[in-house]
Amino acid sequence: MDDSDYRNRLLIYTLVRLSGLIVFFLGIAIIYTNLLRPGGWPQAGAIVAIVGVIDAMLAPRLLKMVWDRRNP
Repeated sequence: MDDSDYRNRLLIYTLVRLSGLIVFFLGIAIIYTNLLRPGGWPQAGAIVAIVGVIDAMLAPRLLKMVWDRRNP
């Protein structure tokens, strides 16, 4: 593998983690703002925030596992 492959992997890894953070902050916004309904919606926002945290923490590890299997 050359440097561009490693750079692309780092970029994908970073974007996946960033997307998890964006989903988390969307969940926080759903909880405390009038985004979905007036007064906020704590139940739906909590679910979205939890999914965002799981995405930010587990998706990069899953990507690494897939990449390690392809190129041991």
